[in-house]
Amino acid sequence: MSVPVKITQVRSTIGQKQEHRGTLRALGLGRIGQSAVHTDSPSLRGMLHRIGFLVKIEDAPQDED
Repeated sequence: MSVPVKITQVRSTIGQKQEHRGTLRALGLGRIGQSAVHTDSPSLRGMLHRIGFLVKIEDAPQDED
């Protein structure tokens, strides 16, 4: 089963490469403090490896349905 991951932007994109800003935008982030929940996958891990210094990663609570 896929594990949900909560990603929160903690640093500004000012002065960062265009690729880093695009990766944040693709994840649904754009401002400091903004969060998004995604399911864990190899492509997501690659994105997070690229911008790990701009975000905080934590496990999201799972629904008990």
